[in-house]
Amino acid sequence: MQHTFVIGTRASALALWQSEWVAAQLHRLYPELQFTLKRITTKGDRIVGKPLPEIGGKGLFTAELEEQLRTGEIDLAVHSLKDLPTDLPEDLVIGAVPQRADPLDVLVSRHNLHLVDLPAGAAVGTGSKRRAAQLLVYRPDLHILPLRGNVDTRLRKAQAAPYDAIILAQAGLIRLGRADAITEVLPATVMLPAPGQGALAVECRAADDPIRTLLRLLHHEGTAACVMAERAFLAGLGGGCQVPVAAYAEAHEDTLHLWGLVAGEDGREVIRVAERGTTATAGELGFRLAAQARDRGAEALLGK
Repeated sequence: MQHTFVIGTRASALALWQSEWVAAQLHRLYPELQFTLKRITTKGDRIVGKPLPEIGGKGLFTAELEEQLRTGEIDLAVHSLKDLPTDLPEDLVIGAVPQRADPLDVLVSRHNLHLVDLPAGAAVGTGSKRRAAQLLVYRPDLHILPLRGNVDTRLRKAQAAPYDAIILAQAGLIRLGRADAITEVLPATVMLPAPGQGALAVECRAADDPIRTLLRLLHHEGTAACVMAERAFLAGLGGGCQVPVAAYAEAHEDTLHLWGLVAGEDGREVIRVAERGTTATAGELGFRLAAQARDRGAEALLGK
C-alpha cells in the first residue's frame, strides 16, 4: 500500500482549512501515512464577476477536482458537500462524510442590527437564490444585491455601502475563526439551510478499495443519513445548487426528521413540507418529501 496520499482542494482559505482538517484527521487515524494537499482552481473560482446562477451548469466547484481523481493526479478530493452535484459519476464515490458543523446561516450587519430590525428597503447581499427567496419571504421590502467572493472578500464588502448586511454560512465563519463577525444566527424557521450545508464530502475513485477502507473511520453515519435525505429531496425536484430549494434533516437515534422548502425567486410563494422517517431509509424519505412538494406546485415555482 502506498504511504503518501494527495488530497485535491480548492485554493480558498475555507477550502484549505477544510482539506487540512481532513488531512489532520486521517493522519491522526493513520500516523504511519502522509497526506499532502494539491491546490486546484475550478470554474467557479475563475469566473468571479458573475452571479453563480449566470455561470450555470453543475460542478462549478468540483469538476476539475473530479477530473484529477480520474487521472490519478490526486487520491482524494475534499468538497463542501452543498457544492457537490446530486448525480455523481459512476466511477467516483463519496468515501466519507465527517460529522457536520452547524448548518445554519447567519446575518452579518455593519449596523449591528438583526434581520427584523433592518430599515425598510435595506440592501442585503447574497449570491444564493435560496437565501434571497427566503429573505423576501420574511422581509419582502428588502433589496437583494448579488454577492460573490471568498469569505474574507464578502466580510470586507459587508462593511461598506451599498450593503447593509450580508448572509453567510455559520460553519465557514467558525472554521475560519471569524465568529466575531456574526450579528445574528438565523433560525431554520426563517432561513432553512441548503442541502448538505455545513458538511464535508471526501470523494475518491469508486474502484479504489484501499482508500475507501481508509476513509471508513472518518465517516459519520448520523451526518451521512441527514445529508442523504436532504440531497434526495433536491434530486427529487431535479434541482442543482442554484435553485431556491432548501432542506434540513435531524437524526435522533434511528428517527430522521426532514424539512424541505421550495420558493419562488421573488418570495411571494413558498412551499414548506416536513416528514419523519428512519435513518435506514434516508434517501427514500427525501424523494418522498420531494413528491409532496411537487404535488403542491413546486415544479411551477422552479420553472419546470
